[in-house]
Amino acid sequence: MVLGVTMLSGTIVSVALPQIVGSLNGTQSQYTWVVTAALLASTASTPVWGKLADLFDKKRLLQLSIVIFIVASLLCGLAQTTGQLIAFRALQGLGMGASQVLVQVVIGSLVSPKERGKFNGYIGAIMAVATVGGPLIGGAITDVSWLGWRWCFLIGVPFMLVAMVVLARTLHLEDVRRPDTKVDYVGATLIAAGVSVLLLWITFVGGDFAWISWQSAAMVGGAALLLGLAVWVESRVSEPVIPLHLVARRETAVAILASVAVGMAMFGGAVFLGQYFQLARGYSPTEAGLLTIPLMLGVLVSSTVSGRMVSRSGRVKSYVMTGLVTLSVGFFLLSTIDAESPLPYVGLGMLLVGTGVGLSMQNLVLVVQNSVPLRELGAASGAITFFRSLGGTIGVSVLGAVLANRVATGITEGLTAAGVDASGAAASGSGTLNLDAMPPFLRDIVAGAYGSATGDIFLVATGIAVVGVLVGVLLPRVRLRDSLDLPEPVEQVVAEAEDSGPGRSPQTAG
Repeated sequence: MVLGVTMLSGTIVSVALPQIVGSLNGTQSQYTWVVTAALLASTASTPVWGKLADLFDKKRLLQLSIVIFIVASLLCGLAQTTGQLIAFRALQGLGMGASQVLVQVVIGSLVSPKERGKFNGYIGAIMAVATVGGPLIGGAITDVSWLGWRWCFLIGVPFMLVAMVVLARTLHLEDVRRPDTKVDYVGATLIAAGVSVLLLWITFVGGDFAWISWQSAAMVGGAALLLGLAVWVESRVSEPVIPLHLVARRETAVAILASVAVGMAMFGGAVFLGQYFQLARGYSPTEAGLLTIPLMLGVLVSSTVSGRMVSRSGRVKSYVMTGLVTLSVGFFLLSTIDAESPLPYVGLGMLLVGTGVGLSMQNLVLVVQNSVPLRELGAASGAITFFRSLGGTIGVSVLGAVLANRVATGITEGLTAAGVDASGAAASGSGTLNLDAMPPFLRDIVAGAYGSATGDIFLVATGIAVVGVLVGVLLPRVRLRDSLDLPEPVEQVVAEAEDSGPGRSPQTAG
């Protein structure tokens, strides 16, 4: 329930965002940041929540995340400006990041990796149902005059209150708190700061300043310095937020890189397709939500079926590779759409993208969880979720920046072709997303610009998905274990064998 509501909070606004930002007189850049702020906070906090789950009471942490999410949702529903909404969405992202990793850690503490495949299939199905229901519910709420878009944020609060009560009464976990250890707050701060600076550069470059400029040099150099310091800190502290020895493993490294492509698909697809159907095709929020069903249907069916098959066979690579290839094909089809594309063709592209996400997303998590002992489950789950969310955040930022640039160019070209002064029209309001305030001729130009620009951003996504396929080839053919934890004696033998000198054999060390 917790994961479903938090996933719903991300997708319920996807269809309603054009009206939300339009009613608050926001711009295309602010449109992107309403989404990016939540993803950025979620991304930056995910590894911290994962590490905290290894050190403290998982149940209490999950309850804390629910409280944060409830407070943030109420504040989002009361926002009066786009700036306030972005800030409150960032707070909401803290609760979203916590639930994404803590739900998987809790399940991982109860069942073995092989059995976990089935549960991860259910998780994928829950995500799909939330994603399917999100745009539909958001569109319906936005279209109902006596509710309005603010209820897109408020509707999840009562469900979270129910979840709090249910968890308090039914969830019983072994208390494995280790109060003698310390959380690496310095490393977490450096990671969050480095990622934030990088995303800010991606958002503003090409618009507010040139690619080759002192601003670009300062921001890219600053991000590299901060992330380099983070790696240095992580290599020296006793309890790193992202243990480098986990990331350095072949299966973990490959799964993380592949997850970046999947993260972009999961977040970017839902965000910009909803905008495409409304601004380029002229559909209402409810209709736009219905038109995104093929994307979510693909996730629902593929994740549920593959989850059960993985639990039966214990093998994951074939499903991951099939998913990454399908994802690439789906993105390629979407890269050819414009404002006049047949809806069945667009639906086929969405179905393939959703199928690719469902086949690969949770199975990549399983690969990482299978390679670590139970005591490192939180850090490992946090790491893979962090990089997947980072991929989604960078994806939304990059695709949003490309979209804003291409839309501005398309509008300018359209106005020039119509014999209208482009600068004067922009000053009169074409820079906003409030189509109702535009004259009919300008609305047609804006719709055409969004239609062609949407195809352009999915061409970029196709290239990244292809990189995911190439990386996935390197994934080892792992077999999921039946045990809840790695055998401790085996780890001790390996550790002692590595520490043994030339005069001692591993057998003696054992």
